[in-house]
Amino acid sequence: MTALVALAGPASAAGPILVTNGEDSGEGSLRAALEQLSKDDAPGQIFLVTKDDIKIESGLTYGGKAPLAIFGQGQTVKSSADETVLTLSEGADLTVSDLNFSGPDNFDIKHRGKDGKGIFIDVRDDQTGTVSLKLDKVKVSGVSYHGIHVSDCNLADDCGSGRGGAGGGSPASIDIHLTEVTIEDAGNGRFDADGLRVDERGPGDIRFYAQGSTFTDVGADGVELDEGQEGSVVATAVDSKFDENGAYCDPKILDAFMPEEDEGEFEDEEKVTEADIPAAVKGSPDDACFEREVELYDSGNVKEFEIGIDTDDGFDIDEAGPGDLMALIIGASVRKNLDEGIDFGEENEGDAKVAIWRTTTKDNHDDGIKIVESEDGSLQSLLEDVTSKDNGGNGAAYKEYDAGNLDVMVSDSKTADNDDGDQTGLKLTKYDGGEGTLTVRDSEIEDGIKAKNVKVVED
Repeated sequence: MTALVALAGPASAAGPILVTNGEDSGEGSLRAALEQLSKDDAPGQIFLVTKDDIKIESGLTYGGKAPLAIFGQGQTVKSSADETVLTLSEGADLTVSDLNFSGPDNFDIKHRGKDGKGIFIDVRDDQTGTVSLKLDKVKVSGVSYHGIHVSDCNLADDCGSGRGGAGGGSPASIDIHLTEVTIEDAGNGRFDADGLRVDERGPGDIRFYAQGSTFTDVGADGVELDEGQEGSVVATAVDSKFDENGAYCDPKILDAFMPEEDEGEFEDEEKVTEADIPAAVKGSPDDACFEREVELYDSGNVKEFEIGIDTDDGFDIDEAGPGDLMALIIGASVRKNLDEGIDFGEENEGDAKVAIWRTTTKDNHDDGIKIVESEDGSLQSLLEDVTSKDNGGNGAAYKEYDAGNLDVMVSDSKTADNDDGDQTGLKLTKYDGGEGTLTVRDSEIEDGIKAKNVKVVED
């Protein structure tokens, strides 16, 4: 036990608390341990010495501000209620090892849930420094909403995405460190429910690290990191899987509710009004799953419209406001996601710098890799030993808007059979000034390259 205590940092004045049974409450239970430590000002440690799983009928809460560490032996905290399994209501640092969290399971768009998450850390509005979440050998499954959610946003679940997302937050940064973590069958009971979701507002950063981890069968994005306002996102994923996510809005179910005409373009002289095009979808299992975009002329007539089903990605990062998006992905599997495999966007001041090595993106319904940078900043990317094939969109797509530069290096990589196979291996577009360069070395781009305002150099 001494080694484990050292790993978790300083113990509370009373020493570690032992969980000796799998009961919902009472002496020796996990609930009682959390309630006791919530009253302490010192860091607390909990050791599950029982071999039993912990069966609960309502969510667990740690209400303290001091760091909390929980050490299991492979047990599962099983909740029979559609409630968050473990909530840290005061933004405390959390370390968990060898412990699993599960909800009641069996959610889908026809059997929707409410708001049950696996682990939820609610950052205080006045919090400073860094909020830390460290998980080792942890599995989260069977919850209706986000598998893991760290929220530094005063709008809670209405915060929205980093690109244009609303809400304010604390000055604190958020640090996520995952080792051999699995998030599986989470977020299948609500719209826009992710495996891991981080909402960061205010001047803090998001720092994300995952090694040997799996994000699969998630209703929305396997991982979504949303940073709005000041602050950067620094993300690293090593030997991890982002597979088969984004199917809560299941097209097999929802296609029947799509209008006959789901898109159209018109001249101003045609005088097409909004009353002339399909209305927003109503009466489906979840109408939030339908996106309806309408662009108007100055006259008020419809220029174009599009209606689609909002599926989601394997790994999604949105960074908006002053700050950079920096990501390193090594040895990843990104397969069979119902939208993009990898979808990164940086907006406003700051650059996007993304390196992807030894990674396969395959059988995603849209682009295997999509990276967009807009406004004041540039986009730099390296694809090294990457295979992107059989995706419904492009193998890899890059867009750089405004005055920044676009620089992409593709080395020892392969694309094939993406979309219709006609210039769909690599697609690069540079808008509105700046320079664009694509360098391709020792690679097989079987389905071609489409480059607009980008110089292509093939060695």
